[in-house]
Amino acid sequence: MANTSFEELRVNTRIKLAAMWAALMFFYIYGDYFALYIPGQAAKIVSGDTLLDNPLKVFAASVLMAFPSMVIIISVVGKATLARWVNIIFGIIFTGIMVLIAVTSLGEDFEWSWSSYVFYALIESCISTAIVWHAWKWPKVGA
Repeated sequence: MANTSFEELRVNTRIKLAAMWAALMFFYIYGDYFALYIPGQAAKIVSGDTLLDNPLKVFAASVLMAFPSMVIIISVVGKATLARWVNIIFGIIFTGIMVLIAVTSLGEDFEWSWSSYVFYALIESCISTAIVWHAWKWPKVGA
């Protein structure tokens, strides 16, 4: 009987980490995008009635969201030791942020209209946890 198994390619840790950060960013954007479909949310953005209600908060959010893109670059072109630690540190930070978002969104005034937002936050938590795991287990030379 002929061999019917598929070829398995070992994916470099750098590529795995970059792909996971890219996926995390897409889910983050999807969560924010679909939140706009919740009745009244777009109007709050227009009126300025949001968490990001002043330029300093917008700047802080912009800095926070710049990190995943920078981590992708460092993962691909940086020295392995630097890339490993950057992924571990920012993976932990983003896991904490996503868990906090999920938990606070599930508060006592939870509305089902926010369920997709919580869903994405939980997926992002899983991805950022996987980032930390893969960076922690980064293969050593000769291992």
